[in-house]
Amino acid sequence: MKEHSLDKQSLEKKLAKKRLANKQESAPETANGKSSPGKPTSNSTGKDPNSIDGNQMLGGMRKFFELIRFSHTIFALPFALLATVWAYLVPLPATEAASAESYLRFRWQDLVGILICMVSARSFAMAVNRLFDHDVDAENPRTAKRHLPTGELTRTSVTLFIVGCTALFVAGCALFLPNYWPLILCLPVLCFLAGYSLTKRFTRFAHFWLGAALMLAPICAWIALRGNLLISHPSDLAPPIWLAAVVMFWVSGFDIIYACQDQEYDEQAGLFSIPAKIGVLKALRVAKLCHLFMWVVALAMTFAVPQLSLGWLFWIALAAVGLLLAWEHSVVSENSLERVNFAFFQLNSVVSLVFLFAGSLDAWLR
Repeated sequence: MKEHSLDKQSLEKKLAKKRLANKQESAPETANGKSSPGKPTSNSTGKDPNSIDGNQMLGGMRKFFELIRFSHTIFALPFALLATVWAYLVPLPATEAASAESYLRFRWQDLVGILICMVSARSFAMAVNRLFDHDVDAENPRTAKRHLPTGELTRTSVTLFIVGCTALFVAGCALFLPNYWPLILCLPVLCFLAGYSLTKRFTRFAHFWLGAALMLAPICAWIALRGNLLISHPSDLAPPIWLAAVVMFWVSGFDIIYACQDQEYDEQAGLFSIPAKIGVLKALRVAKLCHLFMWVVALAMTFAVPQLSLGWLFWIALAAVGLLLAWEHSVVSENSLERVNFAFFQLNSVVSLVFLFAGSLDAWLR
C-alpha cells in the first residue's frame, strides 16, 4: 500500500510539472518585453520576422508596373495580335505540290509566345528608358517624381528587372521552335528597342525611332508564325509590312504631341526633339501630317494587299479612326497642352482596339 501511494504521488508530481511547463510556453511576454521562460521569441504580430510580407511584395510589383507604364502595352499589343490573326487567316503561298489553299496550323504555344514576347519586350524597353534617363528625369519638373529620381526603386533593382525581361523574352522566342527566326532575331530586336533611349541625345528624329520600334510588333509576330516562308516566299511579308507602316506613322505622330510638354526643358537641357527644334505649333503640324500619312497608308493597304480581303467593315473603322485622330488634335494646341494625356492615352487606346477588332473581323468574314 505504501509503495502504491508513493507511485501515485510521483505520478501527480510529474503531471503537475507538465502542466506548469505548458503554462510557461503559452505565457505572454513580460512587461519588460522579454519572453517568458520556455517561450520561443516572436514578433508582436506572431509572424516570422524573416518572412516576406505579401503587401510589401505586391507594393514592389506595383512600383515596377508603374515604372514601365504597363497599361500602355495596349498601344502595340493589338497590332501584334492583329498580325497574328492575319497570319492564320491568310492562305499559305501556293506550291507545285499543293495547289489547293492551305492555312497555318494553330498552336496554343504560339499564342502564348506572342503574349510573352510582347509584354517582356515592351517592359524591357521601358525599363531601359527609365534607367538611361534617370538623371534627365530628375532635372525635369514633369518627371522628377518618377521612381528612380525619388529613390522608390534603385538602379540595381531596375537593372535586374531588365535582365529578367531579357530572359523572359528569349524564353518566349523559344516557344516558336522549330521556327528558329525568333531566336536568331531576339537580341538584335532588343538592342534596337534599347537604342531609342539614347536617341534624344543625338537626333531630332527620336520620335520616328520610337515609331519604328513599335512597328516591329506586327512584323515580329508574323515572322514568329510564318518565318519559315521568309526565304522561299519573301513577298509573304507584305501584310505585316503595310500594317507596320501604319503603326510607325501613328506612333511617331502621337509621340511628337506628347513631347510638346517638354519643349522648354528639352531646349534648355540640349536634348533633341522636334518640338524643341521648331516649336510646339509647327511640331503639332508635323504630328498631323504623320497621322494623315498613317490614315492614307491604312486605306491603301486594303487595295495593295488583296489576300487580306479587307472591305466595307474596315473602311467604316478607318472613318472612325479618322474622327478619333481629328478629336485628338482638337484637344491640344500651342497654348493648351493640359489634355495631352487624354489625347495620348485614352484616344490612342481606342484607335488600336478599333484596328484589332475591325481588321480581325473583316478578314475573318472574307
